[in-house]
Amino acid sequence: MSLEVPAVAPAPVSRRGRGTTLILVSSACFGSSGTIAKPTMLAGLSPQQVAAARIALAAVVLLLGIGILRPRLLRVRPAEWPLLLGYGLLGVAGVQLCYFVSVNRLPVGIAILLEFTSPVLIALWARFVRRVRLPRTMWLGITLAMLGLALVAQVWEGLSLDSVGFVAGLGGAVCSAAYFLIGEHGATTREPLGMVTWGMVVGAVAVCAISPPWTIPVALLDAPAAFGPWHPPVWVLVVAVALLSTALAYALGTTALRHLPAAVASVIGLLEPIVATATAWALLGEALSWVQLAGALVLLSGATVVQRVHSRQAGQAQPGVGQESPASAP
Repeated sequence: MSLEVPAVAPAPVSRRGRGTTLILVSSACFGSSGTIAKPTMLAGLSPQQVAAARIALAAVVLLLGIGILRPRLLRVRPAEWPLLLGYGLLGVAGVQLCYFVSVNRLPVGIAILLEFTSPVLIALWARFVRRVRLPRTMWLGITLAMLGLALVAQVWEGLSLDSVGFVAGLGGAVCSAAYFLIGEHGATTREPLGMVTWGMVVGAVAVCAISPPWTIPVALLDAPAAFGPWHPPVWVLVVAVALLSTALAYALGTTALRHLPAAVASVIGLLEPIVATATAWALLGEALSWVQLAGALVLLSGATVVQRVHSRQAGQAQPGVGQESPASAP
């Protein structure tokens, strides 16, 4: 699941180049999470165990790093705890659990595409809950995204995808939408990196309560996992998904948004499903059909339209105010 932080004022070209590089690396790190994690599940870990280990390790790294480098970001007023709890439970724990359950049952590329329908859910929330009138362009984006989803799921074959994996993927999209909406509200009063850190801590506590990491058999952690031509121990991949695809990805993404407008970063963030699909094909042998690949392009095109229109509307509504824009965080 990409990253959501406030946009800043337009940056000089040199700073934009730096921000673009950072967000590209961050998106690649986020996109690799499913491909890195799936071999650990095939080796015997449950999705809950992988999610617990990933979030717990990332929470420890972020908490220590922020505590040492920028401790003021960890200060929390009592009134902020409800928001941080919702952010951690839905935006961190919910997203990771649903995504890994989906990855365990579906190709990685399809699992992440299901999660990337979250911009459509946010637009529908704005229309039917907030009663915001949506422009025709956004409805076009929603239609494209739904058409792409139908192609990916191959609904004419009676939904050939695993039903539990499909529902979990859509659950990840719901939690991802909550992540963006709660984060949008919280970023008006808190530094994004501090909110991400506490959200990771809350998510770690919640997921570890469901599946304590210490219940994982040590022998299983030392077992080899099939990762392309390599067979590293399971624990190596668990650490990689926690540090590379979570802690580092969040840190780079947050830094990137200091140099790059969020509207630009949100589009670059669409690199994530491309990375996920490509790495799963290269390392796990998971290939999508031509129809599903076409559906992926249509879905991502629709999501891009929705994101861009949303960012433009937000900027017009609040000129000069930092605005959040989604870049997922699986």
